[in-house]
Amino acid sequence: MPSSEGGLLDASDLHRAYGRVRVLRGVDIHLTAGEALAVVGPNGAGKTTLLRVLAGLVRPGQGLIRVVGRTLQPGDPDARRPIGFLSHQSLLYDDLTVRENVMFTARLFGLRDPAAAARRVLDECELGSRSGERPRSLSRGLLQRAALARALVHDPQVLLLDEPFTALDAPGADRLRGLLQARLAAGAAIVIVTHQLGEAWDLATRVGVLAHGRWTLESPRQGSLAEFVPQWQAASGA
Repeated sequence: MPSSEGGLLDASDLHRAYGRVRVLRGVDIHLTAGEALAVVGPNGAGKTTLLRVLAGLVRPGQGLIRVVGRTLQPGDPDARRPIGFLSHQSLLYDDLTVRENVMFTARLFGLRDPAAAARRVLDECELGSRSGERPRSLSRGLLQRAALARALVHDPQVLLLDEPFTALDAPGADRLRGLLQARLAAGAAIVIVTHQLGEAWDLATRVGVLAHGRWTLESPRQGSLAEFVPQWQAASGA
């Protein structure tokens, strides 16, 4: 895999429009190993679109994305290989068990022992005892953990997470923070889109406010969440 001299995730001048509606307007991101960017902003600001563009699921109308030093381009699965993506949707197949879903993802990423990889990440997400169940039988919180296991199974260097704390109880949120902190310590980079900034505050090394498709604030995390909230509100136009 190519090395990354500039960073694990580098995006410059990202634009995206749907018809006449401009959703992203010149967004830049630069993350190195161990960095986490927490993204907040009002509904319709372009947060989910930004993640989908960074994941290679939606093409930008303009701009460049490099992941671990390789340009992200349509038709290049190797460029997407270092990415783990957690969506609003679980991306799990209801006719497969949780274990089978995670093994299927492991095979897609070419892991040598998909069964062992699935077992490891399911245990890490404390889903080993539920791994034989189908997604439709799980509670919303367990389904979120199963979707996270799918996103983590190939040990991605770049994690893109859309509302990862949704439906998690307090122990589940603590478990998720521990998992993500371990990934950061191991040298991953993470982008977290969240409405629950308090859940991600201690993980974040940078914080960005996206409004009307552009950064209205993007800086290193400093001080406490209480000190940041007025800046967040001002940058969001609240």
